[in-house]
Amino acid sequence: MYTSAKPYFYGTGRRKKSVARVRLYPGTGAITINGRNIDEYFGLETMKLIVNQPFGVTETVGKFDIVANVQGGGFSGQAGAIRHGVARALLTADETYKPLLKKAGLLTRDPRMKERKKYGLKAARRAPQFSKR
Repeated sequence: MYTSAKPYFYGTGRRKKSVARVRLYPGTGAITINGRNIDEYFGLETMKLIVNQPFGVTETVGKFDIVANVQGGGFSGQAGAIRHGVARALLTADETYKPLLKKAGLLTRDPRMKERKKYGLKAARRAPQFSKR
């Protein structure tokens, strides 16, 4: 669809186990994720809002086309990773967006990860069922 001959802005976004490689092309606002349209890829409307959040903050809605490759994690983590990648790519497009994106908390990588399972427990914190006898 897009060739590397076209100039683009690149950003890598991460959240939980998801990693998104995002390219922004000057365009009309089309969003392609893993070769599929955003409506096909994300069924929920909230996920689409999360992905478009950086454009709302910087008032650049409809000025860029997104082409994103994302892997790992679930849909929520992937949407967050794409949002992080879009915010970073917008920063490479125009440095003046930095205060707006930083104030909205879109440049901060969400550090929350799954907690490891501990020995003696069934899960990270789930203990075996207790019985008095």
